[in-house]
Amino acid sequence: MNLEIGHVARPHGLRGEVVVVLLTDRLERLAPGSVLDADGRALTVTASRAHQRNHIVSFDGVSDRDAAEALQGVTLRASAIDDPDELWVHRLIGSPVITVEGEIVGIIDVVEANPASDMLVLDNGALVPVAFVVEQRDDTTVVIDPPEGLFDL
Repeated sequence: MNLEIGHVARPHGLRGEVVVVLLTDRLERLAPGSVLDADGRALTVTASRAHQRNHIVSFDGVSDRDAAEALQGVTLRASAIDDPDELWVHRLIGSPVITVEGEIVGIIDVVEANPASDMLVLDNGALVPVAFVVEQRDDTTVVIDPPEGLFDL
C-alpha cells in the first residue's frame, strides 16, 4: 500500500528542481535513490536539501523548468516503512481508544494535523493529542495516558 508522503508545490529555478512539501518526518523518503509514486509515474530522487520548511528535490529525468512545472501539484506516495514504533494514520482510523487504566474512551474517526501535536478525533467528539498515545496493540487498540480532566466537559 502506498501512503501519501507529500506533494510538489512548485518548480525551483531552471534546472528541474522542485519544492516538495513533506507530510512525514521520515526524511529518508527524499534520500538519493528513493523511488516515489507521482500519480502513477515512478520518480527517482537524485538529490534533496532542506529549504525553509520544505525541501528542494531533483528527480531523475526532470532536468528543466518545463519538466518541473509539469510536476506542480502532483501527490507523492511511497510504500509504508515497516517500523513497529511508528503510528500510521491509515491504521489508526476505526481503532478503539482506551486509557492505561482500561477505560474505553471512543473510536478514532480521523486524525487532524495540528502544529503542537496531531489530534485523534474520536467518534464522541473528544480530541486527544497523539502525544498521549503510549501504545498501539496488535489488535489495533490505541492506549493513551491522558492528563486528568481531558475528557471532562
